[in-house]
Amino acid sequence: MIKKEMIAMLLAGGQGSRLGVLTQKVAKPAVAFGGKYRIIDFPLSNCINSGIDTVGVLTQYQPLRLNTHIGIGIPWDLDRNVGGVSVLPPYEKSTNSEWYTGTANAIYQNLEYMEQFNPDYVLILSGDHIYKMDYKIMLDYHKANNADVTIAAMPVPLEEASRFGIIVTDTDNRMTAFEEKPKVPRSNLASMGIYIFSWKVLKEALLRLKDQPKCDFGKHIIPYCHEQGKRIFAYEYNGYWKDVGTLNSYWEANMELIDIIPVFNLYEEFWKIYTKADSLPPQYVADTAYIEKSIIGDGTEIYGKVYNSVIGSGVVIEEGTEIHNSIIMNNAVVGKNCHVEKAIIAEEAVIGDEVVLGDGEEAENVLKPAIYNHGLVTVGEKSVIPNRMKIGKNTAISGVTTAKDYEDGALPSGGAIIKAGEDA
Repeated sequence: MIKKEMIAMLLAGGQGSRLGVLTQKVAKPAVAFGGKYRIIDFPLSNCINSGIDTVGVLTQYQPLRLNTHIGIGIPWDLDRNVGGVSVLPPYEKSTNSEWYTGTANAIYQNLEYMEQFNPDYVLILSGDHIYKMDYKIMLDYHKANNADVTIAAMPVPLEEASRFGIIVTDTDNRMTAFEEKPKVPRSNLASMGIYIFSWKVLKEALLRLKDQPKCDFGKHIIPYCHEQGKRIFAYEYNGYWKDVGTLNSYWEANMELIDIIPVFNLYEEFWKIYTKADSLPPQYVADTAYIEKSIIGDGTEIYGKVYNSVIGSGVVIEEGTEIHNSIIMNNAVVGKNCHVEKAIIAEEAVIGDEVVLGDGEEAENVLKPAIYNHGLVTVGEKSVIPNRMKIGKNTAISGVTTAKDYEDGALPSGGAIIKAGEDA
């Protein structure tokens, strides 16, 4: 048996339904971010930068792109003979075959994988947060407190605290209560969904709660360990951390990268963010082009004007087009003489000529107002918008659309066109 001090289990199976049409063909951790990365690159890079060389990635929903992206882990130096990165989808067992039904159930179904490394500690991570963290320091803190469980936590404004799992602690930072999304929070210390467990404690809790439907860390495992009198500590983190689970937080996190002095610096030498990079030619910027305060990916051709935007690789922006405050993902094409304002255009989408995105005043979205808001225009992967269409704010388009799908050549603010077979 190979002995590892700490292994990481990275939960990357979620659909990310609050990202609307962006995640209908791809798992949330595989969504593009910052022009050249995918969201999962951040926790994976944190692992290798923290000296953790054994990572199990638990996949489920639309795993193809995630699997291809991770491969055998070469970009993160995780192609090891012992340990390395392993993609762990749900699989058929002799007694039953079931999907992962909750975060803890997914970990429980992979007990055998963890046991082969006989770790002292197991680090549980989410695959959909943007941050840099040295897990070694968190492990030192776990050991110093002789803890059974350590939960990474960060202070949040009290008025937002009811959105999170809230930890109440004593003066030594030991947890005295844990409240999942409390109506009246007793503290503003929010769980980040990053846990270090001593292996014996985790294993015992998973086995004890194995029959719990939809077994989850926040709802079941942490309260169970607390009831058992385990030593649970909060590890306070004060760096940059963003849950990019909604379209607006995803858009904001991308926009923060292009500030003159970004809060979150992708280019620090000592804490690199690694990704699978395709070998692409350099960007081509035509003499008709103008670019201001933007990130432009490799292999992208710019003939128009780009302001305050994040443009992925292999994108084409034609002459006469203006892009403002937008995210355009890999291999999308925006035709001639378009005006794009505050849009998120997914991979391989095609926008025709003379199209306006972000037209007029805001109106509430008719389909999913809780998802499509903040004035954004969201265009799903491989979608097509024909020439001369006007698209309003708080709108969603998914699928190959034709002029017949639009009334008088427009989709007013708050509207949605989701073609058959697509999912909103």
